[in-house]
Amino acid sequence: MHRVTECRASRDYTLWLKFDDGQEGSVFLGDLLGVGAFSAWRDVDQFCRVLVDRNAATVVWDGGIQLDPDILYQDLMSRKAAKESNSPRLSSEVE
Repeated sequence: MHRVTECRASRDYTLWLKFDDGQEGSVFLGDLLGVGAFSAWRDVDQFCRVLVDRNAATVVWDGGIQLDPDILYQDLMSRKAAKESNSPRLSSEVE
């Protein structure tokens, strides 16, 4: 199980996370705005009140919202992999 150790919310519904293995980066959570309890985040100030629950090792908000740290970790790592595969690479061939 991965553990969230730090977090910072941005007003664009991006959440920067740091995990106990040193991995860090941002995930976009704005897609959740239309889903049940997440509609409270339409008030962006509510979204920005995120905290790390040290016992649960994940991020939490008022109203009982918490996200699975393993899902957040997978999302972060897949975004990093996608970013790396889309970045231009230098050719090692000599012309």
